[in-house]
Amino acid sequence: MTVPTRDFADLKLTEWTSCGGCAAKWGAALLTDLVRDMPAGADPSLLVGLAPFDDAAIYLVAPDVALVSTTDFFPPLVDHPSDFGAIAAANACSDVYAMGGRVVVALNVAAFPEHFPRDAIVAIFDAAAAVVAEAGGTIAGGHTIRNPEPIFGLAVQGVVHPDRVFRKGGALPGDALVLSKPIGTGLALAGGSVDDKAEAIAGMRRLNRAASEELQALGSGVHAVTDVTGYGLAGHGWEMAERSGAQVVVHTGGIVAYAGAREAAHRGVRTGGDPRNRDYVEGHLVSSADATGEALCMDPQTSGGLLAAVHPSLIDSLSPMWWRVGDVAEGPAALVLR
Repeated sequence: MTVPTRDFADLKLTEWTSCGGCAAKWGAALLTDLVRDMPAGADPSLLVGLAPFDDAAIYLVAPDVALVSTTDFFPPLVDHPSDFGAIAAANACSDVYAMGGRVVVALNVAAFPEHFPRDAIVAIFDAAAAVVAEAGGTIAGGHTIRNPEPIFGLAVQGVVHPDRVFRKGGALPGDALVLSKPIGTGLALAGGSVDDKAEAIAGMRRLNRAASEELQALGSGVHAVTDVTGYGLAGHGWEMAERSGAQVVVHTGGIVAYAGAREAAHRGVRTGGDPRNRDYVEGHLVSSADATGEALCMDPQTSGGLLAAVHPSLIDSLSPMWWRVGDVAEGPAALVLR
């Protein structure tokens, strides 16, 4: 049942929590160690699981159909319930798109304080359902528990042809690195103006569906894909480098950032995820970038864009949403910031 709408001007979701968005994730270094200790799946139908882990699990259900399975949830990083629901849904669907799949069904994963405003919960659910519908899927249920802080996200299921799965690994020396959204959601929200924050929120609400479909249309010239979220451009770039056995080179001076993000980084603004992301790439980073460029790369993203390594001849085939962030080079696996 839908209750009468309100503008929620008197409600600030970020006051209900200590951290928000993908910055709430465990540090990648700790999580990687934990996952490494977990047993690998023995089922031959599990095409992508924990060994090595990727953006989502892939399970073969028929010769030409594989299931894409993922879940993502976090505390609020924005104040308006509708923005929170939409961003959480777009972020959760992104893992399916990063694997080259299409979204089919999703389940809400929710936790709220017992005295949390009911109409705010309805607004969160409604916004998420609208985004999942835009993704081509349906909300089919979910689970809600009591919790001192609000948390929301989705478990999303998609489908993909098993021969056309995107993976983090596979980038080749000479490939161009392209990204489908600007960088700097954490910095813009932490240190930007009202207008800067509005721009970042609009970007986070946008699905990666169109970006993924563009890459799918390019065929075998797309060599590696991941989405840029909580580990920042640096962390996810390093994962692509490690899986590909190559160097991911980021040209920080040409980074396309959300309004206010570069300025905030230059002033010294940093979010809580910044030091954890630096820890993750420690020992794998070669940097001649300035402090601002490094901060943009270490900034945890929420509902960030798709990062793809593509044959350079395909650059002109991409739509204007894409921008070139760097290149793939020969050499031992490393993240290079210039």
